[in-house]
Amino acid sequence: MAAYDSVSFYQGLATTGSKMENGFEIQTETGKIFRAKNLIFATGIRDLLPSIEGYPECWGISVLHCPYCHGYEVRNQKTGILGNGEYGFEFSCFIQNWTDNLALFTNGKPTLTSEQTLQLQNRKIPIVEKEIQQLVHRSGQLQHILFKDGTTQSLKALYAHNPFEQHSSIPESLGCQLTEDGYLHVDPFQKTTVPGIYACGDNTTRMRSVANTVAMGTKAGATASREIILEQF
Repeated sequence: MAAYDSVSFYQGLATTGSKMENGFEIQTETGKIFRAKNLIFATGIRDLLPSIEGYPECWGISVLHCPYCHGYEVRNQKTGILGNGEYGFEFSCFIQNWTDNLALFTNGKPTLTSEQTLQLQNRKIPIVEKEIQQLVHRSGQLQHILFKDGTTQSLKALYAHNPFEQHSSIPESLGCQLTEDGYLHVDPFQKTTVPGIYACGDNTTRMRSVANTVAMGTKAGATASREIILEQF
């Protein structure tokens, strides 16, 4: 982007946004104000990690959210699913495509149906109900799970699904609606529910990949540019 003299970078935190008569205003923590006809939010989301010792250090390294991002690298290794109920069952079925050495860790009493339990048993996927105290690791590489009863189980990879929140509250404060899943609602051209505001990347979709984010950003930029050009004409 540095090749374009019309582009500048500002290192700072945007704190508030407001709708003006002819556009928008963004204020930073230092009091600096930016005004624009259109806004594109590529602000991402914030994962809300459980209070399990070692979990944050392993997140994104050996505690994973997506097999299409990391699954091939840990194929055929000792793998676990941290989850319960519908998610625990569905992901156990899903991840068995990458490894036969698989276990489901419910971190407490299972909420699986009897049919789901039977299907996992038939596939020889053990259901471990023990509560987890710690993920023992080396520089983020999972070694084993330490349970609250003092026992351990060796593991190389653990899939988990974390709740999240929008990394920035500014889009919502400007009136942008969220989907039922908590993502910014956008149309196929990355337009939010507020005219003049676009969004792209992880704040709009569960498909969290660099390739997908770049494509969405390209589309948002092109759409915003086109609308400004036609409006000026």
